[in-house]
Amino acid sequence: MIIVDRTNGRYRHNPTYNLATRLKKSALISRGPPLYNECTVPPGEMPTPAFGRGRTGRDSRLDMELEAKLQRTSSTRRQQFVKLLRKLAAQRYLQLMALAGAAWMFIFNYIPMYGIIIAFKDYDIIRSIAESPWVGLEHFRDVLEDDELPRVLRNTLGISLIRLAVGFPLPILFALLLNELRSLRLKKAVQTISYLPHFLSWVILGGILATWLADVGLINKLLMALGILDEPIYFLAEPSWFWTIVITSDIWKELGWSAIIYLAAITGVSPELYEAATIDGANRFQKMRYVTIPGISGTITILFILAVSGVLNSNFDQILVLRNSLNESASNVIDVYVYHVGLQSGRYSYATAFGLLKSIVALILLLTANSVTKRINGTGLF
Repeated sequence: MIIVDRTNGRYRHNPTYNLATRLKKSALISRGPPLYNECTVPPGEMPTPAFGRGRTGRDSRLDMELEAKLQRTSSTRRQQFVKLLRKLAAQRYLQLMALAGAAWMFIFNYIPMYGIIIAFKDYDIIRSIAESPWVGLEHFRDVLEDDELPRVLRNTLGISLIRLAVGFPLPILFALLLNELRSLRLKKAVQTISYLPHFLSWVILGGILATWLADVGLINKLLMALGILDEPIYFLAEPSWFWTIVITSDIWKELGWSAIIYLAAITGVSPELYEAATIDGANRFQKMRYVTIPGISGTITILFILAVSGVLNSNFDQILVLRNSLNESASNVIDVYVYHVGLQSGRYSYATAFGLLKSIVALILLLTANSVTKRINGTGLF
């Protein structure tokens, strides 16, 4: 095909022009170098091909091969699209469930993120977010200069770090010991008893703990009967006991439930490894150390990264139920402080700035823990 530009007498001869255009529109190939040179020739004469030859049988075969490739690709794409539609139709109920979950997450997790901008505005409940004036980083500066910040951070980090150091390994140990039980009936009974507290809300457990820890409660009577105490102690009124009560009660409530994922990971360890260890003369503790723990190390690493990223979280429900004016010096953590400042005092912008700073620090902790664990054992979230 000869393309003529009558304004300046330029000719271009490109025998694959139509096919190349179609292939480009189909996104199969991109525009490459021209097969023939552009040149300026007198009217009525043909241009010279770039490779010194005219159209041959090899060019025709190339055109046919490209056309066949185009047809095969189009047919393959149609087949893949039809296969995808059939798969979605076969899984329509699962897809609807997933769609409902995605819609819930979008509505309650992403749409409310618009409210983050009030951390940079002087917002009050009378004016809308759009009408509130911008104040920049003023609220963040107020957070860093707050007199309560050191005590709030001390309580939050103290409770969270002790809980991480004590509460993280215990579910692993519990799952390992539970896996060694040979009696299936005993194993199910222990699992049921350990799971039960998880399904009770902290409102219920808080009432139970307040009754047990009262000066005339079960704990005082037991300790006095054993001769450990001479006179009863109202534990929830003593700030020195608050961290111990919070950490112990949280471990008691979540121990069995947290061990489920480790039990599931243990079932994925190959039985052949245990058989090989038995042949080598390993006892049960050696199998646990050299077979089971390395087999679930990936799961332990991922859960540890998530636990580190949540260090600034302090189980708001639990502390709100157990705290009172007598133990406030030990129970005033970030979540409770933001709740009181934001809702009770009406400082919504300040509370949002505090929460945003907390989220940024949690993200930094997550990335740091992920980087460290990947360097140590090559396992991480991403």
